[in-house]
Amino acid sequence: MKDDDLSKIMREYQYMPLRDVVFHTLRRGIMQGDLKPGERLMEIKLANRLGVSRTPIREAIRMLELEGLVVMIPRKGAQVAEITAKDLKEVLEVRIGLEELAVKFACQRITEEQLEGLHQASRRFERAVLAEDLTELAEADVEFHDLVYKATANDRLVQLLNNIREQMYRYRVEYLKDEEIRASLVQEHDELLERLRERDMEGAKRVTQKHIERQQDYILETILGTEKKSE
Repeated sequence: MKDDDLSKIMREYQYMPLRDVVFHTLRRGIMQGDLKPGERLMEIKLANRLGVSRTPIREAIRMLELEGLVVMIPRKGAQVAEITAKDLKEVLEVRIGLEELAVKFACQRITEEQLEGLHQASRRFERAVLAEDLTELAEADVEFHDLVYKATANDRLVQLLNNIREQMYRYRVEYLKDEEIRASLVQEHDELLERLRERDMEGAKRVTQKHIERQQDYILETILGTEKKSE
């Protein structure tokens, strides 16, 4: 990971206590894939990169270990935890349930203004696909789903969805690099928008399930290099 990547993330949390700044910086680096699975977290090196002492680094690593994002290896120290196929499938199973609940509420509560916002977000995503701009693509995808979540008018559900989504950050960019996947996402966004516009709850659930299952298949087979196993 480049030093300026960590520093850029760190500036976003600079209003927090130092230990929390370091914790959130490293956590974000792991979630976004800047700190790779299996990468060693060396206290002195990280302290020099972030311009802090080793104490907040050590405390942050301990907090990350409690979250399961870091593991301690005998004679090697801390390293970013590997994600197994089982871990990923569990996260995606929970996500499907939460996303289906979200589109159910969104069908009931979405406003005309929010539908227009979703239309604009889908067009932004489509333009990013054509421009092959991965950064813009990822941001547009987040914007689209954030608008769906907001339409639920349920802050607790939104918080749960965001927590689950964070656990997928490290895979999202790799997923979006696939040209065929990008094209299918444009269609899926538009299909979901149409189902929401028609207040078609079951249709919206089907689109959502297809969207997440496609992501699961791709990640398990391509990124993790394993076949999807049915339970």
